[in-house]
Amino acid sequence: MPDLPDVRRTRAVSRRDALRFAAAASAGLGAAALGAGAPTASAAAPTLIDFAAAQIPADAIRAAGHAGVVNYVSLSRPGSNFGAKPITLPYARSLNAQGLVIVSNYQYGKPGGTAPSDFTRGFAGGVADAKTGWGLHTAAGGGRSAPIFFTIDEDISRDVWNTVALQWFRGINSVIGVQRTGIYGGIDACQWAIADGVVGASSIPGYRWAWQTKAWSGTRIHPQAVLYQRIVDTASNPGPLVGGMRVDVNDVMARDVGQWNLHQ
Repeated sequence: MPDLPDVRRTRAVSRRDALRFAAAASAGLGAAALGAGAPTASAAAPTLIDFAAAQIPADAIRAAGHAGVVNYVSLSRPGSNFGAKPITLPYARSLNAQGLVIVSNYQYGKPGGTAPSDFTRGFAGGVADAKTGWGLHTAAGGGRSAPIFFTIDEDISRDVWNTVALQWFRGINSVIGVQRTGIYGGIDACQWAIADGVVGASSIPGYRWAWQTKAWSGTRIHPQAVLYQRIVDTASNPGPLVGGMRVDVNDVMARDVGQWNLHQ
């Protein structure tokens, strides 16, 4: 893992945090974090992979050294057929059997895709997406208190956040509650979601349900993000192969990233 920008402060580990860390370690995220859960450059963080095209065999994920997956609780867009959308109960059980953790993510639309970006549908869209996402999450065995990370897969302005995306998140909150709502996006979108109180908190003090991608983030990493998407698979910069498929790779920034088996 390359050195990360120095945007985090070292925190003292309390006895309560130590107990939380032990519980999280038993939930599959190892022992690579210090302080309130943040990894250092000298201690590689556990990693989760995300992918859409097909269900990668659990033994291949484990063999590649990853701690688990971020998997979709959303359907494929019209005209597409992504094998990993949505996660299914048999696939979730195969991951669990290999000791891998699972985190839920919702994304149906996409910029320039056959369905528009989800956040553009405002409050009513948030209500509908939360209902769909929660239904698929629970059908696959997702933890009842686990969050779903809802996706903003483009670089948006503060005005678009305030007038459109924020309303979408409030629609989501109205169905599943703030504590079960997370965000995927660049650093600005993560910051706005945290500041506006529409995403919940990790059990690790100081961390929120923010899954930050390096896209649209420059070299900055938000100090409250629980996941950081360090490798984004693109045609010009392919991600690593796992089970014969290219994947994105995410660094675990806190022991509690919303994994299902820590949120039953």
